[in-house]
Amino acid sequence: MATYLYRLGRFCFRRRRAVLAVWIAVLIAIGGAAGAFAGKTSDEFKVPGTEAQATLDRIKDTFPAQGHGSAQVVFAAGGPGGIASPEAAKAVGESVGRIAHVPGVAAVPDPYATGAVSPDHRIAIALVSFDHKLADITDQQRDAVRAAAEPARAAGLDVAFGGDAYNKLAQIEGGSESIGLLVAGVVLVITLGTLVAAGLPLLTALVGVGVSMAGLLALTGSFQIITTAPVLALMVGLAVGIDYALFILFRHRRHLDEGLEPEEAAARATATAGSAVVFAGLTVVVALAGLAVAGVPFLTVMGLAASGAVVVAVLVAITLLPAVLGFVGRAIDRLPVWKRALRTNGRTTMGERWARFVVRRPLPVLLIGLAGLGTLAVPAASLDLGLPGGGSQAVGTDARKAYDLVSDGFGPGFNAPLVVVVDAHGAPRPEQAVQAVAGELQTLKGVRTLLPPQLDEDGRTALVPVIPQTGPDHPDTRTLVNEIRDRRAELKSATGADIAVTGTTAANIDVSTKLGQALPPFVAVIVGIALVLLALAFRSVLVPLKAVLGFLLSIGASLGAVVAVYQWGWLDGLIDVPKVGPVVSFVPILLIGVLFGLAMDYELFLVSGMKEQYVHGKAPREAVVGGVKGGARVVTAAALIMVSVFGAFVFGHDPIVQPIGFALAVGVLVDAFVVRMALVPAAMALFGKAAWWFPKPLEKVVPKVDMEGEQLIARLAEEPAKEPVGV
Repeated sequence: MATYLYRLGRFCFRRRRAVLAVWIAVLIAIGGAAGAFAGKTSDEFKVPGTEAQATLDRIKDTFPAQGHGSAQVVFAAGGPGGIASPEAAKAVGESVGRIAHVPGVAAVPDPYATGAVSPDHRIAIALVSFDHKLADITDQQRDAVRAAAEPARAAGLDVAFGGDAYNKLAQIEGGSESIGLLVAGVVLVITLGTLVAAGLPLLTALVGVGVSMAGLLALTGSFQIITTAPVLALMVGLAVGIDYALFILFRHRRHLDEGLEPEEAAARATATAGSAVVFAGLTVVVALAGLAVAGVPFLTVMGLAASGAVVVAVLVAITLLPAVLGFVGRAIDRLPVWKRALRTNGRTTMGERWARFVVRRPLPVLLIGLAGLGTLAVPAASLDLGLPGGGSQAVGTDARKAYDLVSDGFGPGFNAPLVVVVDAHGAPRPEQAVQAVAGELQTLKGVRTLLPPQLDEDGRTALVPVIPQTGPDHPDTRTLVNEIRDRRAELKSATGADIAVTGTTAANIDVSTKLGQALPPFVAVIVGIALVLLALAFRSVLVPLKAVLGFLLSIGASLGAVVAVYQWGWLDGLIDVPKVGPVVSFVPILLIGVLFGLAMDYELFLVSGMKEQYVHGKAPREAVVGGVKGGARVVTAAALIMVSVFGAFVFGHDPIVQPIGFALAVGVLVDAFVVRMALVPAAMALFGKAAWWFPKPLEKVVPKVDMEGEQLIARLAEEPAKEPVGV
């Protein structure tokens, strides 16, 4: 691999104008495609095959409104008479009438006629039904509904808009990525010492993110892409784009310090560090694409979107960066800011001092690190999964205000309605069977009330709205859904009718359950991939096992932190969590997929340096010190950049993006600084020579991957007078 990348690096350096022109043309072309073909992203977390979704698909012809979008317009009054006063009733009635005439609104019943008024007469709910799917509701329609409620606002009523149509999730909040870039720039300046060198990774990363984001947006017109996919792609693409460029640039600077010409330095950096970048990028892509194992379409789309961003980041790092280095030449050290970073030889670094401390005390370092990570992972045992809704939105938003008003006025269960579909085709008396089923449902623990059943034209299928006593993210609501399903056989025996549970709340519960069940097989796949890839890279048995155990520790610790903050409410004053409750159901599986690739990045860059030192004759412990010394600065900088990019998204208020950013930031922090920089050197020091043992039968069948360019360097040394492996 190193030989091919060496040739590619030289070619891009020499043909820098052509390479730059190609990337600019690609960026313009894909940007134009995004402008021409971009469509809308989706906020629907559908999972085919679950009972709720299958039931909804089955009844969409009989009850088409069940597949359409809906909204809540909540009116609140605190004066004398409350919402029942003549003035309030007149204002609400006028607003409802105007909402009914908004294009796309199919129905909006008068809340006074339907009894949708709270017992204390403070709050009334107008349920708005649209005549098309949720994904087809436009922002113009949402704004028109808001404007139509002006008479109620003019009368002094509080008006809030909630329901599925207003629960907009996972929007990219302006400023989050800017904060991450700013911190990354500071880290790069401290690490590289000059503004010119620090600007190169930022420049190439932005080009890569621009290409990948434009390409993803261009696909939204033809494919249903969940709204979280572009956010995840931006998050991951920006982080790895900066890091991969940093790894190659750091090696390029080292070769320049050794006296190589810029062209040769760029070619060798692309060959050696570029090999590790390609290998690391491959692990990230495989892990993210492996999200398809869960069998959840929207999660597969998210994984593929982020994989595409990583592929572009790798291509930019091994082609555009060498070309840009060709333009910069020896001016890379101009505009110095911190000259200490430019002095790389002849001094003991902090990385070396830390490594010597660890190899002198490997067992205490290992035990303390394991104890700390184990403690941090304890809360993960209480992990509870769910999907966000109106109650998860930031305080002050319309959706959150509507959710809180409904909970206060009617009870939390009115935000979590269940729909029980009663199929009475097999019952001798369908209407009596429906009533019998409704009577049995009313007796269940956890049911607050039932709304009147809705019958189809022939009276053999009915929808029975069930209002739980608890909210959508409460464990008792999940228990109620399971109990209704468990009573299926009993109810059929007694009434002759089949039942099924659907609705948004039941669908979210089914999605969370499916994702929870997908975690063990996904972890098994990831662990298998890690063992194979690392055995291929290092030709060792203990190194892959140690790396996988470290990865599992990082996952446990980061999930524990997520549970403590988002489920238990710790650090509530420090982190503005919109609503404490279940962890977003796909955060754990996304964390595992993304963190796996990033953890393997740090493993590759640190342990490959240790192996290089060992192969060249260093004693095992000295090889560990040499590997950490050579890679500590770049791994530290890369990890800090990752943490800053991911952590910047924690300052937003999106109920999906915030915990994802937090989980990844904590995961990278723990994995880089505790696992890779402390536990790995300690374990390698304890292993000694055994770390590099590899069974002889496998030696013959496992291909050699020349990641550090040993074969290339040997070949160049044998042919000093010839043009080195040119193009």
